Amino acid sequence: MILHFVGTYVSLVASVLFILALRGLSSAKTSVSGNRFGMVGMTLALIGTQVPVYFENLDISLTSALMKVLVVAVLGGLIGYVIAKKINMTALPQLLAGFHSLVGMGAVFIALASFFLTYGMTSANHDVMHVLELVLGATIGAITFTGSVVAFGKLQGIISGKPWRFKRQRQINVIMGLCLIGLMFAFLIKQTPELLIYAVILSLIIGYMLIMPIGGADMPVVISMLNSYSGWATAGIGFSVSNELLVIVGALVGTSGAILSHIMCKGMNRSLVKVIFGSFGSQNKITNSQNDQMHRNVKLCSPEDAGFILQNANSVIIVPGYGMAVAQAQHVIKELADELKSEDISVKYAIHPVAGRMPGHMNVLLAEANIPYEDVFELEDINNEFGQTDVAIVIGANDITNPAAKEDPASPIYGMPVLDVEKAKTVLFIKRSLGSGYAGIENQLFYRENTMMILGDAKKVCDNLTKVLKNR
Repeated sequence: MILHFVGTYVSLVASVLFILALRGLSSAKTSVSGNRFGMVGMTLALIGTQVPVYFENLDISLTSALMKVLVVAVLGGLIGYVIAKKINMTALPQLLAGFHSLVGMGAVFIALASFFLTYGMTSANHDVMHVLELVLGATIGAITFTGSVVAFGKLQGIISGKPWRFKRQRQINVIMGLCLIGLMFAFLIKQTPELLIYAVILSLIIGYMLIMPIGGADMPVVISMLNSYSGWATAGIGFSVSNELLVIVGALVGTSGAILSHIMCKGMNRSLVKVIFGSFGSQNKITNSQNDQMHRNVKLCSPEDAGFILQNANSVIIVPGYGMAVAQAQHVIKELADELKSEDISVKYAIHPVAGRMPGHMNVLLAEANIPYEDVFELEDINNEFGQTDVAIVIGANDITNPAAKEDPASPIYGMPVLDVEKAKTVLFIKRSLGSGYAGIENQLFYRENTMMILGDAKKVCDNLTKVLKNR
């Protein structure tokens, strides 16, 4: 009894640490402490849920089982450590999607194991609430698994990032959803293992069908929503195995993921309902003739000319995008900003909520380069300043700076909040080419009178700009 009480107390402390971890991760400035709270909380969670059970029922078999748990925990920790050390910052979104798939499949395995170990292969009148918790955890986990695998494939380039659509796709998804609900009700009534397995298989298919129609431009929202799914799957399994810690952690992840998804949807002018049912995405709606006409108006700029413009500026706003992440240019951007500051030029950074491929992607990269937190501003805090800014430097940020979102009702991103970079006196746009972004549409900012394009690798261009400024 004493060890059980200690285990409950340790689990409670772990839950508090997880809450503090979420609080810390809400800001780049406190993210390091948030991660530490999470690591300590997870360590206490393992101790609180495993040790009391084995030591209160100590025998050879249980001791052997405890050793297996410790071996698996250590092995998993080592794998996680190696992955975290080797992963590139550009690959964080697909890493997150991959981890979500593991959480989903873990929920499925736990649900199946709990059912078969508790009730066996025969149907009976078991506790309805317990069976409901099992089937909810299993189905949500299965949807999370295949959905996350597809998201990983799209982000990694294994699967095409273009939306995959066919005739009556949404109607088929609705029918499959209704069939899944029917299977779940049938399982609650008959409680046969076959119905549970059928529900899991159908859920795996639904997860695939929900994410395949979604294009690469909308992946940040998808990742956020899958994060929420994984949390609810964990909470459902926590109820079914009577583990309060799983319920608390699952609810925290599920709720925070849903809130973040809502924020992301607002940032992309998307419907949360459409996100949940996988019925959104964007397509290219600009014709080749339009593209040819706009390409004639592009103004190209050399690093020397850009350096002269920057040297005569009083204020600069830097807008990072996924192109910065691909080029790993955050460190040279820091050097460029430091050089500008040494000339008494004001430098700020503007972060769009969906810049990059996942929430907070740009914040993480800038923090890695030790860019001061007080120089980094969110869209709503800095958008009004572009009109009074001398130079806006856009680094590989495409859709989030496209004026079409405000001016072209026919654009697939129309209504999406974007950074008002076109209002700056001069826009220096650093990009490898004039290609479209994830939404598959041309950026009208390329062809504005005050925009000058610097084509090339962001890291090399920013390094050249810094050298130009130093040599003047």
